[in-house]
Amino acid sequence: MHVLSHSDPEVAAIIADEEQRQVETLEMIASENYASAGVLEVTGSVFTNKYAEGYPGKRYYAGNQHSDRLETLAIERAKQLFGAEHANVQPTSGAEANMAAYLAFAQPGDTIMGLELSQGGHLTHGSPVNFSGRLYNFVAYSVDRESEVVDMEDVRRLAREHKPRIIVCGATAYPRTVDFPAFAEIAQETGALLMADMSHIAGLVAGGEHISPVPYADIVTTTTHKTLRGPRGALALCKEQHAEALDKAVFPGTQGGPHLHSIGAKAVAFGEALAPEFKHYARQVVENAAALADELMKGGLRLVSGGTDNHLLLADCNSKGISGLKAQNALQGAGIITNRNTIPYDERPPYVGSGLRIGTAALTSRQMATDEMRRVARWILRVLDDPDGDGVREGVRSEVAEFAKAYPVPGITDR
Repeated sequence: MHVLSHSDPEVAAIIADEEQRQVETLEMIASENYASAGVLEVTGSVFTNKYAEGYPGKRYYAGNQHSDRLETLAIERAKQLFGAEHANVQPTSGAEANMAAYLAFAQPGDTIMGLELSQGGHLTHGSPVNFSGRLYNFVAYSVDRESEVVDMEDVRRLAREHKPRIIVCGATAYPRTVDFPAFAEIAQETGALLMADMSHIAGLVAGGEHISPVPYADIVTTTTHKTLRGPRGALALCKEQHAEALDKAVFPGTQGGPHLHSIGAKAVAFGEALAPEFKHYARQVVENAAALADELMKGGLRLVSGGTDNHLLLADCNSKGISGLKAQNALQGAGIITNRNTIPYDERPPYVGSGLRIGTAALTSRQMATDEMRRVARWILRVLDDPDGDGVREGVRSEVAEFAKAYPVPGITDR
């Protein structure tokens, strides 16, 4: 920030404060991670300046010969990484990727099925306050009350009854493996297209730690940050037979000029994920989540579904006699950053929630392993056992800050 510190010191100071926050706290929001220095460099590159409406070789502006090279590289790396027949790297967010998927394959008013938001789904999977729930007739499926795992027989029953145009699988707060083969079987049986939103688990899929939806789904959407460690943006994959419809739905259907600086950063992230080291990273993320879950449960914190198969866990804060909001705020005061969340069949409103969503992707990027996760779990338990104790929060925060400084933050302390 050498230039910015002179040209706009006010903004430079805010960025510096955020860098310090990221270094001194433990980032455990399951949808966050640290982008590499390379990803950050491309995100701030001169491709920020370029308009490139259209696709490689078919642009509506001149001067895009290098834009074409960059986007083509990102496409080819995405296809290689996920074994996909076709990739569109232009979506600027997961919500826009999902919007394009619906636009490509459904008409307003068509029936679509998705996981209920309060039980782990996403706003764009049919929430009535979101465009998806306003434009389409969404039918929500749920998790079983006892196991807190998606009830595939109930999914089958609903699909047979409602005959949806699209079945959406994937989640934003679901700690268990998504059974893509079972969803594909139901979609085929009922004549539906299968759309998989793997935004949370894309890095685990790339690293071989979660079954891939690509062989089973007609279309796959994902963000490129979270477990994939790329820039904020998104990606859509599909079978070749759907390529034209998908591309038209992205441009000109839902977006104008693509963000070439972000697309270039996606290319870098895909290249990083293709390296052998990324498989080790994905494996460590899962091992860390399992160790964190084990230690938290030993300390009396109930976890939804009894544990985790992936990078996140969903804690039931009722087991500590507090709300998710209170737990989140108490932990933030201790330098541990999480987010409140609803749990299945929650009796609290979403803004308060009874749950706490906790992830291990970002801490794993800082080279933390299972021993560190157990130590972090003990800090979490200390705070949740006395959420009103200022002395407890301050004590833990001091310990956390000293601890965190020993672990480099990609893109910040390795520049």
